[in-house]
Amino acid sequence: MTHANVYRYFPSKDALLDAVAGRWLREVEARLAGNAEAPDPADDKIERLLTALATVQRDALFDEPNLFAVHLDATVSARPIARRHRVRLRSLVERVVEEGITSGIFSARDRERAIAYIFDASYRFTHPLAIQHDAEVPRDLIEARFGAVIHAIQRVLRSGIL
Repeated sequence: MTHANVYRYFPSKDALLDAVAGRWLREVEARLAGNAEAPDPADDKIERLLTALATVQRDALFDEPNLFAVHLDATVSARPIARRHRVRLRSLVERVVEEGITSGIFSARDRERAIAYIFDASYRFTHPLAIQHDAEVPRDLIEARFGAVIHAIQRVLRSGIL
């Protein structure tokens, strides 16, 4: 296939890269949805959901660096593919938070603040730019730090502070 032939299917290089990133992100979202839909309690679900998100991205950084770079660029540039992914992630987190509130596991008074807190607290471990910055930090140290953050998130959601 020639370079010019590619543009018969994609109007630009960004569109081609977004298609590649989009396929990968849909696979990631399907995996995360499985965590959100599991029959486990909401506090376990939020831990598994966030851990899976962090793990799949950190794995991509090392195992598929070009794919990770495409995802990072789309995220930093706030291209539509990255914004849609963010909306889908938010939807999954919202589902788990709502379930936790309904079941009484979480005592959050404001669902929107609780969701924002989850994303703010986990940013360093789930945002591709932060993951790239921590590339040289040993995996076991990252996992220990993230475990502490997840524990804090669960504690806050249970406490009713938000």
